[in-house]
Amino acid sequence: MRPAWLADVDALRERLVKPEQVAPSDPASELPGYLESFLAHLRLLVGVPFSYLVPDERLLPQESIRFFYLDRSWSDRLVDGALSVGKIGTREHAHHQAQHETLRQRLDLTERVVRVLQRGKSDLVAARLETPAAPAGTITGFLLRSAAVSGWPHMDVRAFREVLEEPTTAAAAAEAQIRTLRLERLAPSILLALFDGVPALVTCDEPAHGVQFGVEPARAGPLGTTIRIVQRDRSGASLPGAPTTVVPVRATHPRVLAIAELRKRLHHAANADARLPLQTGSSALAIELLRLPWRQRFEGAGGARGASGGFVPVTAVAARLADPEVESAIDEVMT
Repeated sequence: MRPAWLADVDALRERLVKPEQVAPSDPASELPGYLESFLAHLRLLVGVPFSYLVPDERLLPQESIRFFYLDRSWSDRLVDGALSVGKIGTREHAHHQAQHETLRQRLDLTERVVRVLQRGKSDLVAARLETPAAPAGTITGFLLRSAAVSGWPHMDVRAFREVLEEPTTAAAAAEAQIRTLRLERLAPSILLALFDGVPALVTCDEPAHGVQFGVEPARAGPLGTTIRIVQRDRSGASLPGAPTTVVPVRATHPRVLAIAELRKRLHHAANADARLPLQTGSSALAIELLRLPWRQRFEGAGGARGASGGFVPVTAVAARLADPEVESAIDEVMT
C-alpha cells in the first residue's frame, strides 16, 4: 500500500492555518455564474414556498394589500441553508465561514440584477458591469391580493423615495424612483413586489396600452346619478381647478351619451376658457373625452374627510399588524 502523501498531523495543521483553502482574491474562488444567480434569486424569495410568506389565508384576505420589510438575517440564513448541502466536515464549514463576507458582498450586487435576468434583457456578466457596486440596503415590498391583478396582469408598479404631487414630470419621477428588485405574479390574483429601499410613495397604474375614452361618475343628485368629464387643455392634460362638464344623456336611453349636446357644452366652455381646445372637429372632442389609466397611490398614514364629505383612506407603507383581525390570526398561527 502506498503511504499517504499528507500525514494526519499535517492535514490538521493545514486546516487550522488556512481554513479558506482558496484566497478570496484568487479567480478560482469565484462562484459559478449559475450558482451566483441562484443564490441572488433566493435572496429575493424566488422559489420560496408561498406558505412560508403567508402561513394563513387570513393574513392576506381578498382585496387587500400588505406592506412589509424583508429581514436580511432571514434571507442570509436562507443562502446559508442552500450552501450547507456541500458541507460535510469541519473543513467545509471553515471554508464557508472564511468566504462568507466576500460572498455576501457579491450577492449584494447580484440581487440588483435579478429582475434584469428574469426579463431576459442581459446576461449576468453584462448586468453586473452596468450596476454600480454598493452595500445592500433595506428591502421593502408588498403583497397585493385583488381582482385588479388578474384584470391587469401587466400592472405598472413604482416606488418613490419622496411623495410626488400630481401632475409630475417624467424627469422628477425618474429621479425619485426606487429600483424595483422583483415584480411577479405568484397567482392569478396575487402580486409580489420588492423595492431596493424604503419608499414614501408607491403607485399602481393600469397598463397604458392604448388611448381610452370615458366619463367619471358624479355624486347622486335629486334627479339621479350624473356623469361628468374633466376639462383638459389642448395637450390633453387635465386643468387643475377647472370646473367639470356635466355629460348629457338621451332622455329615452340614460346610458347613451348625447354627443351633439355635449359638443355644444364644450364649445361654450372653450369660449369662456382659452385653454380648452376649440370644438372644430372630432379630434378636439376626443381630447376632452380622454380617460387616463387608473392609478392607486399609497402614501403617508391615517386618513381624512374629503371635499365631498366621504372618508379618504391613506395607506402607510409599513407592516399593518395592529389590525385586530390580523393580530388574532397571527397569534392563532403561532400557537
